[in-house]
Amino acid sequence: MSSHELPGLQERSELEVRRVRLGELGGAVSASQAARIRPVTALARRTAPAASSAAPSSASPAIPAASERAVNWGRAGYLVLIAVLVLGWRLPTERYLTPTRGVGYALGITGGSLMLVLLLYSARKHFSWLAFLGPTPAWFRFHMVLGILGPLCILFHANFSTGAPNSNVALFCMLTVAGSGFIGRYLYAHIHHGLYGSKLELAELQAGAAGLRELSGDMDFVPDMVQRLEAAEQHLLACGPQASLLGLVKPLAIAIAAVRERWRLHRYVRRALRAGAAKSPALAAERKRLRRAARAYIDRRLKASQRVAEFAGYERLFSLWHALHIPLIFMLIIAAVVHVIAVNVY
Repeated sequence: MSSHELPGLQERSELEVRRVRLGELGGAVSASQAARIRPVTALARRTAPAASSAAPSSASPAIPAASERAVNWGRAGYLVLIAVLVLGWRLPTERYLTPTRGVGYALGITGGSLMLVLLLYSARKHFSWLAFLGPTPAWFRFHMVLGILGPLCILFHANFSTGAPNSNVALFCMLTVAGSGFIGRYLYAHIHHGLYGSKLELAELQAGAAGLRELSGDMDFVPDMVQRLEAAEQHLLACGPQASLLGLVKPLAIAIAAVRERWRLHRYVRRALRAGAAKSPALAAERKRLRRAARAYIDRRLKASQRVAEFAGYERLFSLWHALHIPLIFMLIIAAVVHVIAVNVY
């Protein structure tokens, strides 16, 4: 091998090392850093994929990210629910189900009973002497399952159609409460460790974002990349209305800004690497892989900053939702009682 080929090979080898290390940024936290930011280690593992390969450098030991589930049972359940709703809407259920007798009547009783059992979750959460009923997280899962099965039984009981005025009031109250529950589930997941985890704290999210920023090495193959990324993060943190009432739309404004900043940074990386590849054969050979690694790191950084910026807005939205959801439940109970009395007495 000639001596003039050695610099090119060395440059390409150095770029390969940087690409691999960049791919690990955010995907694994070193043992020393994990000890310092231990409360957010789980958050860092969820917001960054596992590294695809080990770095050939003498990096400190890393904690691998948790592997994702092969099957997402939550999404599978929603797909089944949508399929059942479509079938119930399309099929002539009135030929087989009658609300006043038989299976149709039983579905109405079952659905109403399930909606009443939902109240046990609130009772278990607020009264400690009901601890013998089981842990609150288990009741929360049960609450969500019943919140789907109950309205589903009622819809089949009503044959997916309207009827008498008292029946229509009860039906629309139930649909309002069920729709409110889906909104609450979405908001809840944004301020907790997943759907069943403990409540997040703003300091945890901030520490997770800071941990990713501290790992931002080996980015000099894209000029000014770190500075542009930090400017984008500051823009996200300052984005959105600051007034108390207008702050309710802050998560939406931040999400739109994050999409715009991500697109701008991806475009800058693409152009910078294209310009660098025209000057360096080694960079040209690694350009696609470096671009993928840089984009993945940008996405992780912006996602972490986006969660920090959105947190206060989602907390406010969840508080407002909770204040509205409870009266809706009592309105549903009253409408259901009136409907039952009207059907069986008159």
